[in-house]
Amino acid sequence: MDSTLAHLARKERHRVRLTRVDIDERPDLAARLGVETVPTLVLVRNRRVVERLEGRASVPRIEALLDQHLAGSPLVAA
Repeated sequence: MDSTLAHLARKERHRVRLTRVDIDERPDLAARLGVETVPTLVLVRNRRVVERLEGRASVPRIEALLDQHLAGSPLVAA
């Protein structure tokens, strides 16, 4: 998912902040976000998880999720 996220980070840089988290280095954050499977994409809005994608996902699938959730306040993908 690294290349997918790198592509989206460049393309969507004005709409969303994408952050990659190494769960081995940040097990506390992984636990707090409920990450049990790698890869997992967690969409956070106003400090609350609003969507979760587990496993590999295509760019169009992730873009559709972003479009669905981007109305209103800023969105963070971790």
